[in-house]
Amino acid sequence: MPPKGAHPPGIAPPLPRGEDFGAPVRSLRGVGERLGALLARRGVRTVRDLLFFFPRKYEDRRTIRSPGEMVPGERGAVLARVERLERVPTRREGLLLVRATLVGDRGDRGSAVWFSRRGLERQIPPGTRALFYGRCEAGTGGGQLVHPDFDVLAPGEVPSGGILPLYPGTAGLSQRRLRHLIQGLLAPGAPLPPDPLPEDLRRRLALVSLDQALREMHFPRGNQEWRQARRRLVFEEFFLLQVAFSLRRRLRRAAAALPLAGDGAWQEDFFSRLPFRLTRAQRRAWEELREDLRRPVPMHRLLQGDVGSGKTVVAAAALAAAAAAGSQGVLLAPTEALARQHGDRLGQLLAPLGWEPLLVLGGGAEKERRRVREALASGEARVVVGTHALIAKGVTFRHLALVVVDEQHRFGVLQRAALAGKGIEPHVLVMTATPIPRTLLLGSYGDLDVSVLDEKPPGRKPVVTRWIPQDRRDEALEVLRRELDAGRQGYWICPLVEESENPSRSVAAVTRRYRALQEVLAGHAVGLLHGRLPSREKARVLEDFATGRLALLVSTSVVEVGIDVPGATVLVVEDAPSFGLAQLHQLRGRVGRGKDASVCLLVGDPSTPEGRGRLEALCASEDGFFLAEEDLRLRGPGDLGGVRQHGLAYFRVADLGRDGALLEMARQEARRLSEEDPRLEGHLPLLLRVEEEWEERFSLLGAG
Repeated sequence: MPPKGAHPPGIAPPLPRGEDFGAPVRSLRGVGERLGALLARRGVRTVRDLLFFFPRKYEDRRTIRSPGEMVPGERGAVLARVERLERVPTRREGLLLVRATLVGDRGDRGSAVWFSRRGLERQIPPGTRALFYGRCEAGTGGGQLVHPDFDVLAPGEVPSGGILPLYPGTAGLSQRRLRHLIQGLLAPGAPLPPDPLPEDLRRRLALVSLDQALREMHFPRGNQEWRQARRRLVFEEFFLLQVAFSLRRRLRRAAAALPLAGDGAWQEDFFSRLPFRLTRAQRRAWEELREDLRRPVPMHRLLQGDVGSGKTVVAAAALAAAAAAGSQGVLLAPTEALARQHGDRLGQLLAPLGWEPLLVLGGGAEKERRRVREALASGEARVVVGTHALIAKGVTFRHLALVVVDEQHRFGVLQRAALAGKGIEPHVLVMTATPIPRTLLLGSYGDLDVSVLDEKPPGRKPVVTRWIPQDRRDEALEVLRRELDAGRQGYWICPLVEESENPSRSVAAVTRRYRALQEVLAGHAVGLLHGRLPSREKARVLEDFATGRLALLVSTSVVEVGIDVPGATVLVVEDAPSFGLAQLHQLRGRVGRGKDASVCLLVGDPSTPEGRGRLEALCASEDGFFLAEEDLRLRGPGDLGGVRQHGLAYFRVADLGRDGALLEMARQEARRLSEEDPRLEGHLPLLLRVEEEWEERFSLLGAG
């Protein structure tokens, strides 16, 4: 039960007017402009947002102690009267310490201390009776609460204890005020949103009602009740998304696309010219793509494969199919370096068939930009490779029939949709070199068909990976020196300070390392690469490294993708614990691309068990799919961001790292429902909730 006496005397529960849960949160009584702005900082803009603004943790105040019963080392609730309040001088200048002497109902004593807490004299003057909660430490004369929270009690008020929710904080927004607002919405008799889950489904899966789930999630009566509430809400989040995926697939099946069958002659010509044999995984993936492209409905497929698994060849075949059908195919890359590399590689594969790729990058002379736009608009350019410049206004296509998006996690949903929108229901292939765990696939790409490249071309040698503590960094330098002396090439990767944090600091750090390595590796040509170099300078450095004019490339993680230099055999990652596991695996993929044995050296001292686990996992395995699952286990799924730049799914409660079984259950139930009622005509509350939750963020009714 929610704690009693939660509402200040005389203030009515703040109920939404007309049960409009999409109404602004300021429509609630007691929420003015200032409080509304504070709530908006936490993403709470509507009444529904407030109902689904869940606690980050809870405090168990069901057992209330007296000051003399405080146990050092434990957290607990203490009922006491403030006898004395005093400021205590400290040795540290500017640090204020306030100590309260606490007296229990039986006369037993204890104390509480706060650091840099101002205004306490007004909030709990001597004589105040309050319920304190915090961690107890041994102090002079008994137990001492350190920086406890407190709730002041009215005369004669009996403290209720209970399990108290603690919400994500915002400066100026008190926990007590938040609890009062939410308790008002959950007051007995207050209207709550309709339950979107069909009743028969809830009964079959033993899920509690939405009403009960909301009450227990905010103010749980106990652990079991909270677990039941969370299970219901996690399932609902997954189920709404999976139903949205089903609606999206149905809309796509109803659309008409140009079949890209071609006459078939180009296929024999294309594959016979390859200087290598396709792997079984590549052949399987191409067969899946070819079947999709032959249909008169748009393909929407994800091609995922580990580093070096050969996705480019499969994509080239799809682009050839579009060109052979007299249409246009586009490959969108996140960086100029990767776009140039794709242009060169596709030129080798497709130019002999008469389809020279057109490279479209930002900038350049107006005359050249006009020539490029004309080639696209006229249909003269059958195969196109480019960056974000392809999405720009004024760029049009005569008949765009295929869109390939490489390193798709670098683009937002709306960016992919913007390019696809330049064609009339084009086929869409998105690719990633970062293997995706199954739960993440179902939770973020459940509307796509998936092809997997789970083997590497023959001849690829394993990369030996070693972890070197910081105080033995010279060992990495000696390995690097030996490789360079033998005529091979290498990378030295420096950690990147976030651009928004301090871009000049990143540049300064990598530049210092570059100059230091120039000195100690005299006689070897060393190049410098970072994100703030002009585009032409980046291109020149990469070309010099690719052609062997540079022996060592000192760089930030901008080389994570798009750099293919077979002569590079050693990669040193400085401060390796600051990188994510997937990013380290991608960086390691820059070596081991030629005939010589390669080594990856991870330098640094992890400060957390998770950091140590990342380095140990990378040293133990080269399997990107295993590492992806391990990464999800170690750090969780992160913020996948809706229509933000780097992903799709967003969950308030669910955790893809631990809720895989519920996700699978939700997927099966959504599939069952889509077969029984594909338009949700008999499930209006569910349809409205899906549209409300996903239409804008997920572009449910749009392309992409």
